[in-house]
Amino acid sequence: MNQYAGIDVSLECSSVCVVDANGKILREARVASEPEALIAWFRSSGFELERIGLEAGPLSQWLFAAMREAGLAVELLETRHVRKAFEAMPVKSDRNDARGIAQLMRLGWFRPVHCKSIGAQEMRAVLTARKLVQSKLHDVQNSLRGILRGFGLKVGEATPPRFSSRIIELVTGHPNLEVIAESLLAVHEVLLREFKGFEKRLRLTARSDTRARLLMSVPGVGTIVALTYASAIDDPARFTSSKRVGAHFGLTPKKHQSGQTDYTGRISKIGDASVRTALYEAAHIMLTKPLKGCTQLKSWAMRIARRAGMRKAKVALARKLAVIMHRMLADGQSFDPMATAKVAAA
Repeated sequence: MNQYAGIDVSLECSSVCVVDANGKILREARVASEPEALIAWFRSSGFELERIGLEAGPLSQWLFAAMREAGLAVELLETRHVRKAFEAMPVKSDRNDARGIAQLMRLGWFRPVHCKSIGAQEMRAVLTARKLVQSKLHDVQNSLRGILRGFGLKVGEATPPRFSSRIIELVTGHPNLEVIAESLLAVHEVLLREFKGFEKRLRLTARSDTRARLLMSVPGVGTIVALTYASAIDDPARFTSSKRVGAHFGLTPKKHQSGQTDYTGRISKIGDASVRTALYEAAHIMLTKPLKGCTQLKSWAMRIARRAGMRKAKVALARKLAVIMHRMLADGQSFDPMATAKVAAA
């Protein structure tokens, strides 16, 4: 008889549950959240496991890769799907979550997700760190502006090289403000230096990355957009059709149809938010800047803008770019305005 297992991963220990084909619980345990411990537990259990499921999370990809390499039939489950399946559960606990995941494995009612390669995960970590430093840099700048504004000292428009000198110029003669400015500008200098370091590192990476160079042939797509998209896609072959990419990143409308009700809403916003942001920024640049090689795509989006507004046009263009860029990665071909014109017309 086939057996199925579910793992609810926590930082120190994971809850494991094994059920048979009828849903009867055969064994439960708490195992250390380490690949070696989990692999040893399953191998010593004596069960012939048809599937092992664990929910996607911070530790899950690491555990999944090691268990898959060890030859275990493990599946990585979509977090949103698992959460919805457990909403009717009256008692939330690690033990019950492991039981629920085991039952999902038994029933086959789950949606597996792609476990990204180590290279893609590392690139995503670099992009996340860059975004964090950029956010804190803006926070320090805005805090300085807000503090000085309360004393009638207006910073105004200041380029990055001139920002520090402008702050010092304004606080001169105000002892307390000089202390505040000195501390925050020291933090600002460190953040700016590290941010420039991330920018330089990413530019060098994009130059040596074949996929990034390929994507940067699209008008409006720069280093950050190309690397963000390439690391999120990871393996283009995991999508059977390029049209699925838009829905994967939450750029397609929600749909609710029941009886006489048939409602089409806004985009679903599921999936990777950073990819949606990157694609939207690329679409914004394409529609607002005089770029070459994108006349047909821009004309197509502007027709939508006249009918439904500029924001919806940018979202539609972002979805179109997601499809085009995936096909470019799958075929290994650079951006072709003539081929893209046919896609836009279709």
